[in-house]
Amino acid sequence: MNTSATARTAGMDARRFAKGSARDGAARAGLTARGVIYLLVGVLALQIAFGENNQQADRGGALAELAEKPFGAVLLWALGIGLVGMALWRLSEALFGAVGPDGRKAKKRLTSAARFVFYAFVAYSVLSFAAGSGGGGSSDKQSKDVTARAMELPAGQWLVGAAGVGVAVAGVWIGARAVLRKYHDKLKLGEMSPRTRRLVDITGVGGGAARGAVFAAAGAFAVRAAVDYQPDKAKGLDDTLRSFADTPLGPWLLVCVAAGLVLFGLFSFAMARWRRV
Repeated sequence: MNTSATARTAGMDARRFAKGSARDGAARAGLTARGVIYLLVGVLALQIAFGENNQQADRGGALAELAEKPFGAVLLWALGIGLVGMALWRLSEALFGAVGPDGRKAKKRLTSAARFVFYAFVAYSVLSFAAGSGGGGSSDKQSKDVTARAMELPAGQWLVGAAGVGVAVAGVWIGARAVLRKYHDKLKLGEMSPRTRRLVDITGVGGGAARGAVFAAAGAFAVRAAVDYQPDKAKGLDDTLRSFADTPLGPWLLVCVAAGLVLFGLFSFAMARWRRV
C-alpha cells in the first residue's frame, strides 16, 4: 500500500475521531468521571468538617471510598477508563482544535495540551489504584515530595514560587469565570428549560468558585514554601481543604468549600449532558 495514502487514511481517521461520536463519548465519559471524583472529595471534606471522618479529602481518599462500595473494583476501572476518555478528548482538541470560533488558536491548543497531560496522569493514577498498585497515595505527601525535589534544582526556589503563583492565578481565573458564567459559551442552553438552567447555574457558580478557592489556596501555600525554603509548607488537596477550618471562620468555611466541591461534581454531570464538544 502507498505510504502517503496510508498516512492520509490515518489522518482522516484521527480527524473523524476528533469530530465524531467517539470524541463526544470520550468527553462525556471523562466529565462524568471528573464529577464522581469531585463529588466524593466534597463529601469527604464535609465529613471532616463535622468531625465524622479522618480519611483523606483528596483523590486518594475518594478512590478508597469508592473501593469500599459494592462492585467497587468495577467502578474504579470505569472511572479510570472515563478519565482516559477525558485525556483523549483534550488531546484531540490540542491536535485538531476545540469547538468555538477560537478553538483552533495556539493558546487554546496549548491549554488543551496541558489538560491532556494532567488528565493522563490522573487516569494513570486511578487505573494504578484499580490494579492494586497504590496509585491513590496522599496528595499532601506527593506535593511535599515534588516541592522538595524541585527546590533541589538550579533556581528551584524560584521555580516553585513561580509555579505557586501560576496555580494561585489559575484559581482566581477559575473562580472569576465561574461567577461570570463564562461556561454558558460551552453549553447547549437551548436544550435546557429555564428551571434546569437556574439549577445548572447554581452548581456552576458555586462549584466553580469553590474549586477556584482551593486552587488559589494551594498556590499560596506553594509560594510560602518557596519563600521560606521549606517544602513541608506546600500542601496537597487534603491539607489545603483542612486549612480552611483553621481560619477565623472555623469549620464553617470548610463546610462552604466542601459543599461547593459537591456542587462542582454535580456541575460536571451537567456538563457531561449539555456541553458542546
